[in-house]
Amino acid sequence: MLNLRVSHDYLELMARAADLSTAHCKRRIRLAILADFATQHLVQLLRVLGAEHGVDLDIYEADYDSIDLEVHDGDSGLYRAQPEFIAIMVASEKLKAKFYNSQERAGFVAAMVDRYRGLWEAVALQCNATIIQSTYVIPSERAFGNFELKQPESMGSVFAAINQGLVEAARNSKSVQLCDLDHLAAEIGRRQWFDAGRWAMSKTLCALDYLPLVAQAMLDVVMASSGFFVKCVALDLDNTLWGGIIGDDGVGGIVLGGYDEGESFVSFQRFIADLKRRGIILAVVSKNEESNALLPFREHPEMVLKESDISVFIANWENKADNLRTIQRILNIGYDSIVFIDDNPFERNIVRQYLPGVIVPELSDDPTEYLGILARLNLFETASYSAADSKRGEQYRDEAQRELTKSRYTDVGEYLQSLTMQLSLEHFKPANLARIAQLIQRSNQFNLVTNRYNEAQCGALATDSTYLPFTITLRDKFGDYGLISVIVLRLDTDALVIEEYLMSCRVLKRTVEQFAMNRIFEKAAQLGLNTVIGHYVPTAKNEMVRQFYAGFGFTEHEADEGGKVTWSMPVSEYIPQKSYITLIADEL
Repeated sequence: MLNLRVSHDYLELMARAADLSTAHCKRRIRLAILADFATQHLVQLLRVLGAEHGVDLDIYEADYDSIDLEVHDGDSGLYRAQPEFIAIMVASEKLKAKFYNSQERAGFVAAMVDRYRGLWEAVALQCNATIIQSTYVIPSERAFGNFELKQPESMGSVFAAINQGLVEAARNSKSVQLCDLDHLAAEIGRRQWFDAGRWAMSKTLCALDYLPLVAQAMLDVVMASSGFFVKCVALDLDNTLWGGIIGDDGVGGIVLGGYDEGESFVSFQRFIADLKRRGIILAVVSKNEESNALLPFREHPEMVLKESDISVFIANWENKADNLRTIQRILNIGYDSIVFIDDNPFERNIVRQYLPGVIVPELSDDPTEYLGILARLNLFETASYSAADSKRGEQYRDEAQRELTKSRYTDVGEYLQSLTMQLSLEHFKPANLARIAQLIQRSNQFNLVTNRYNEAQCGALATDSTYLPFTITLRDKFGDYGLISVIVLRLDTDALVIEEYLMSCRVLKRTVEQFAMNRIFEKAAQLGLNTVIGHYVPTAKNEMVRQFYAGFGFTEHEADEGGKVTWSMPVSEYIPQKSYITLIADEL
């Protein structure tokens, strides 16, 4: 949930839906909704919430309870709509009816999981949409009481087993994301979640008060899969990571560990450490002397977070908005990718005023509530995870060191030469597909076309002989950047077409793009092709690469109706660019 200013009041949102304008939206996303409950109100809520997040949702709404018909008919309205996302949303009341009517409960779970697996496979045969599959809300009624989960054929056991079956099947699918309605209902309370009267009258999924939260949960998955998610948490220290003031109280006087509030700070740090392990960058922005601010990290036995967990550590007496600007510059990410956590309302409001893009949760005065507040906001939605994520903090610490080293050089070329950069070009490989898809989903600024290929689509490109998809990995004397660029080339009759070109902004101005373009033209010449063609599709975040091709001497052509600009250049006219990089592996 990235826009904290959005209301989730059902009546307010429905009133706004009546005269909704999407003229301000910078992104349009095609979404199809298939459900076995009435979706009219859900669709309106989705459109309003999408617009609040700057997204114009073009929604195809299937007829009531027509999931199987739409999916298995290759000429259905579903496929004619060409959705980027297909949400399969399911109601527990429908499953309960099937369960009670089942003559063979022993095989009921397997049959239901196989049904959804079959639906996913059928979709994959027709289109490349990402599927969003909801879980079932486990009913509150229990025929066996506390013995319910011990009885494998009870309704509670069956629902739980089906949900687990969907989870395991989704783990093995490259194009399926989950929308966990059971978790949402459990947070609210199962008795409050369901409105039996509304279901009987209009087949409404849940009580109307909670329908906006269903829409937001769906939107969270769509947004994360489309590249909108948190990349960095910037943390205050005093009374945020520990109780008390380190400069006044000293290491022995701060509240951390033990009982009461001290245990709450430890629990909060454990959660933040888990975010770091899954790839969120951690930064510190504190009004403190740096030597004092570092003491708990180095000396307090109850500190969960270590100095090595923090990629950018800023402790001074400057205003925090300016310090966040420094963090943003070093990390080279958007302000809307940063969450700022501070116990002080004055500091929170300063950042909201001067950096409105930064996400600033409203914390309680009680540290025991910190975790619950963040959990309810669901700020850290993601659509992927790979082993490389656990190394991201280390990579950004290396980047901070590079920035410090850069300040000692007056000549940029001399500085770049000093980095001793080494680069590898690799064809898409099965072992890298998860990381490739993740970079495709995450990259917004240096992304010329912004095709959001999922893992399955990346795998298909790797085996298609008309495409040359490759990745770039980079390392230097400070460390390994990892996989930092994805480029997809297509072989045309007499041209090499750059279908996708994206790069992590961490390596901007390292001459990676010059090296890559040199190699693209070399490849075109090797294949006997006369032209290299590139495309640029404008988005709300990729203005920085609008003139990317112009910098290499390409000729600009008129944009099409969708805004896509085509650029071209004869292979014979290309002038190789200066680069400070050594090639150590080449699979292009």
